[in-house]
Amino acid sequence: MRDIFTYANAINFLTSLADGDLNIATEFVWVIIATALSMVGGAIGGMLLAGKDIGYQFSAMLGALFAPAGVIPAIILGLAVLSFLTNY
Repeated sequence: MRDIFTYANAINFLTSLADGDLNIATEFVWVIIATALSMVGGAIGGMLLAGKDIGYQFSAMLGALFAPAGVIPAIILGLAVLSFLTNY
C-alpha cells in the first residue's frame, strides 16, 4: 500500500481529488463513491421501511438496487454543473 504513494501519477491523481479539480477521472471516481454510498443508504432505508414485511435481506437488496437509480443522474448533473461553473 505504501508503494502507491511513490508513483507520480497516483500522487497527482490523489492531489487532484483532494484539491477539488474536476476532470473525467475524478468525476468517474466521485460517481463510483456516490453510487457505493447510495447503495449502503438504500439498503439501510429498505431495511427500516420494509424489513418486517418482506424480510430484512430482501428489503436491503431492493433498497441497494433502487437507490442508485435516483442518485446517479443527480450526481452526474451536479458534477456537470460544477464543471460548467468552474469555467466562469
